[in-house]
Parts: sequence; structure tokens; C-alpha cells
Amino acid sequence: MQSPHAWSEYCKLMAPQLVETCTAAPLAGGPAGLAHALAAALPEWRFRHALCRGGWYRLGGVLDGDGRRLADDLAAWVEQALAERDGDLARLVDELAEPPRFATRLVGKTHYLVAPVGDGNDDFLQLEIEELQEVRGHRLFAGDPSSIEEIVDPRAGSVTPQPLGLPCYVFRRVQHVGAFLQRMRAQQSERGGLLRLVDDWARSSAGSASAFCNHWVVATREHLDRYQQPRLSAQAIATAADTAPPFDAPPTASGLRLQEALTRFDRAAGYPMAWFFHLLTTKAVPHWVAQAVVEDALAGFAYLPQRDVDTVRDWLHAPYSA
Repeated sequence: MQSPHAWSEYCKLMAPQLVETCTAAPLAGGPAGLAHALAAALPEWRFRHALCRGGWYRLGGVLDGDGRRLADDLAAWVEQALAERDGDLARLVDELAEPPRFATRLVGKTHYLVAPVGDGNDDFLQLEIEELQEVRGHRLFAGDPSSIEEIVDPRAGSVTPQPLGLPCYVFRRVQHVGAFLQRMRAQQSERGGLLRLVDDWARSSAGSASAFCNHWVVATREHLDRYQQPRLSAQAIATAADTAPPFDAPPTASGLRLQEALTRFDRAAGYPMAWFFHLLTTKAVPHWVAQAVVEDALAGFAYLPQRDVDTVRDWLHAPYSA
């Protein structure tokens, strides 16, 4: 695998073409159409749509009562208006309550697409594309707000959003997941969370049966700490988290009955040890299962390969979540 710096530079080179492709791709084609457009633009990589996460929004801008745009950045506009009034919030509300002004929001979904670039479990590119639509939301300065937060993003009341245009695709970022995790390893003195999950995937039966990116995407975050040093964090998201099969065994299950429940779960999920990785990342499998599996192994009921038993035992000795 190339160095994190090399992958970072490569992803920067890819970005302009990805921006152009996302801008031109019609939403009518759905995720399959988006993947097809990417394949035409970047045939050297076969991006596959892995997951869509919605239900989020970002603050937008400011409109007047006739729909004319007064500002693109709602928060900055309100802060500047407050500063011009020496921080007097009551004066701000009184002076700007009329004529009516409205806040907008960018309602979005995030599409994750992945493309393997090597044989390692974390050796893949992950592309994040946002599906955004701007909508008109609440009326500003209504309801006697007592803070900036209540002005820009009030939680009380209900307003039916009014679309201001058609949704569109917007490129967010592309990164090499293995390079990001390599930077995390260099930063952390102890291996935990997602780093352990990726290592456990590689050492268990799951890693030899299927690529990590076939079943997971990685939500990454990078910010500056108080010393202005970059801090990295990441979380694994199961692409089938919402459709995980039920785990059909009571807390007293052991032996053959437990083995059958594990087998059913793994077959439905599509890879071995699926029950263990869902135990770590979703609520589909309860934690008591890990203890029962190791107790069965100690009693001589060997329905799991030793490497899988060792993986579960190590987690029991030093639990983690990812």
C-alpha cells in the first residue's frame, strides 16, 4: 500500500473529476446511475454504492418574504447583525422581526461508494457524495427567541419545508481508508475501537471469506485539538445494519442450539462471524452470546475454528466497540 501522504495527494488529483461527475449526474438514475457515471469517468476504479444515510440537514441562508436571497450563511448573517447592535439580542429581534425573513436548510443524504485498490481489508477508496436539496424553513425572529440558537435553529414548533429547487449531487470527499487508519495508528498509543475491529476481521474467518468494504463503510472525522494538532477518529457502519437478520436464541442457549442460531445469522448476513461483528457494532446480537460461545469451546463443543474462538476470547478479556 502507498503511504498516507501518497494516497492523500492522489485523492486530491481525483477530486476535480469527481466534482464534475457528481454535478453532471442526474438523480433520476439513482445510486446505480451514479455508480455508472463514476465508472465512465474513472474506469480504473470500480466504485460500488455501499450505503445511503439520510435524515440530516445543515443551516442554509436567508430569504426575504418574496424569496430573494439576502445571505448564503444564516449563522454568519445573524452574528453580524447582532454585532452591529452591540450584542443586544432584544434589539435585534425588535428591529428585524418585520418585514418577514426566512431561514433555509440544506436537507441531505450521504451516499458512500467504495472501490477496492488492493488485497488488504482496509485497502479501499471510499467516496462520499451528498444528495442535497435547499428548502425554506422557519420565519426568523418569530416566537420571541432568547438566544442565537433559537433564532437560527429553533427546536420548538413545526414548519412544513418548502423546496427551493431540485435536489442535486455534491462531491464531499474521497479518501483511502487504510491510509486514514494508518494515520490513526501512528497517533494512538493503544489500539482500540475501529482499529481492533479491522484487525479482528483480518484474523477471523470473516477476513478470508469477504472484503471488509463489502459489508462496512467508515465514518471518519478529523479536527484540531486545543493545541491545534489534528485528531482523527472513525466509526464502522454496517451497510446492512437496518436489515440485520434476527438472532433467534434465548439467553440460556448453548451447544447445538446456539450453533444453529449462529449459523442462521451468518448465512443470512452473507459471511462467517457476522454475529460477532454485529455484536460489536449493532444491537442485532446480544453480548451474552460471546461468553456462551467461549464456554462451549472450553467444554469441547468446537463448532468454530480456533482463530475465531481466540478472537472472541480476546474481546471478552478486553472488550471494545467500534
